[in-house]
Amino acid sequence: MSDLAISLNWHRAETALEPGKYSNAHSVHYGDHHELTVDAAPDWGGRAEHTNPEQALAAALSSCHMMTFLALCAKAGWPVASYHDHAEAHLGKNAKGQMSVTRIDLNPVVRFDTGFAVDAADLAQMQHRAHRYCFIANTLADSVEINVS
Repeated sequence: MSDLAISLNWHRAETALEPGKYSNAHSVHYGDHHELTVDAAPDWGGRAEHTNPEQALAAALSSCHMMTFLALCAKAGWPVASYHDHAEAHLGKNAKGQMSVTRIDLNPVVRFDTGFAVDAADLAQMQHRAHRYCFIANTLADSVEINVS
């Protein structure tokens, strides 16, 4: 499935590859149309104006969850007017003592067409169904927290 592939390119700008003295900044190409500059997280020496792999992972999860939620809502006849999320990846040590994205929090806010409403329990159930069917969430297993508001 080459349509799911990316191309990554990095070139050393420094004269030598020495610990802590080189840039991790690189480009990621999504197909032929989109290029993104990626770097290490700022806490690890990267530049804040570039995205980092941890943000990209949170974005992938948030995006997949939203698309799954919208598909389920469309089937249920729920007229979603807007969807906003603030996803946050948390770094820490996993059970093996290795640095890892230990949890990703999703904080979706959904608005419906005027005159349509669902109760909080039904909305939470639909968000949890979206999580259960999301391809990326299934890949990440138990490290996702969904905070429905």
